[in-house]
Amino acid sequence: MKFARIATTTATTAALALGLAACGSSEPAAPAAGSDATAPAASGPKFAGQTLTVWRLGAPDEKQDKLMADLNATFKETTGADVKVQWVPWPDAQAKWTAALAGGEGPDVTEFGNDQVAAWVAQDALTDITDVVKGTPDFQQIPQNLWGYETVDGKIYAAPWGGGTRAVLYRKDWFEDLKIEIPKTWDDLVAAGKKIVAEKGKDVDGFAFNGGSDANMSLSPFVWSAGGDFAAFEGGKWVGKLTEPGFKEGFQYYTDLVTKHGVSRKSALTQNSVDIATRFANSKVGMYVTGGWDITTIKEQSGGKVDDSKMAFFSLPAKDGSGPAPAFQGGNDIAIWKDTKNAELSAEYVKLAAGKEFGTRYAKEGGLLPLYPEALAEYAADPVQAPFAETFKVAKGFPNDTNWAEANDTKAVLQSAARSVIEGKKDVDTALADANKELEEILNQ
Repeated sequence: MKFARIATTTATTAALALGLAACGSSEPAAPAAGSDATAPAASGPKFAGQTLTVWRLGAPDEKQDKLMADLNATFKETTGADVKVQWVPWPDAQAKWTAALAGGEGPDVTEFGNDQVAAWVAQDALTDITDVVKGTPDFQQIPQNLWGYETVDGKIYAAPWGGGTRAVLYRKDWFEDLKIEIPKTWDDLVAAGKKIVAEKGKDVDGFAFNGGSDANMSLSPFVWSAGGDFAAFEGGKWVGKLTEPGFKEGFQYYTDLVTKHGVSRKSALTQNSVDIATRFANSKVGMYVTGGWDITTIKEQSGGKVDDSKMAFFSLPAKDGSGPAPAFQGGNDIAIWKDTKNAELSAEYVKLAAGKEFGTRYAKEGGLLPLYPEALAEYAADPVQAPFAETFKVAKGFPNDTNWAEANDTKAVLQSAARSVIEGKKDVDTALADANKELEEILNQ
């Protein structure tokens, strides 16, 4: 899951941004190939004169260049080895990895989006680093819920490097004018949405329903908050969970925002977050689920009319007010390429790069949330970043399967189910039963 960077010019614009699509919870197990985490740290003489090739994704800036210079200098000091860094633009990464896999000319270590790990493990492109993870004290400090995308069939193939999630962007000025408190429960959310519609007009979405390409980013917090999930890998196959009580409750609540509560227009069932952001800029939306990247776009599209003073974020609340609802967890990872000629040296690099010191710097200086609890706690004290930091503590991920993108994007299984309910073509039970069958078929291809 590649993330755009948090704007750092002002406190108001500093919010987490999500770029591509992305965790469940799992325990490290099984030995790693090509490394011994219990062995003493590599010594200078052992690797002196060797060079490691590392691929970083995106475009470097001053902070990233400084980070890599410091990281590689420390690596040189502790191992004696040099590092050659190659920057690969995110749009070119897929083709670059594919060519590397086919031609055997890949890196030793590479950055990855966390939701891409399973697909490359399926192509035997990554090295099992389970033993490295289990034997690295720093890695044991990273919460277990953040290792889901990195774990495939009980083995770990990448280390989390930086992460993020989504929150609710709202019209701060409207909340102040209408004397609306930040919602703490699902009922509060509906009440706030209704008040916005009543005061601002029926063509305004109090809480915008997302039924487009990224709809599950908005639906999932309600499902997870109710104790539901999309699917689970059981008995060697994916089993859909769409008909279970938790999922049904969250799905029902989300569709009821339109059908029962009227806080979002029934005529806009296919809008995605990009469409919603445009309406927000035109003062037609009071609240919606998104990330910090929309701030700049909204200011530009509104011609400055909707500025920093009129926007803020809050965590989508859990049903009963017990805290933030679990939201989508994405992020970037670091992994060892399977064709590396030196797995042991590569393991030393991963341990250093994603360890507490440099892992925290990577996240902070790259505009992501740090994974280590102490560093994340610092973000919780920032009024702008606090919603993201608090939500990230309970963040979850979609089914870790290479076919999830087909179900989520291409076939739009849940989007179609929601529309069929809102349009009155199916009841909730029928829509979810049909969707569950389709989801299982796709995930088990």
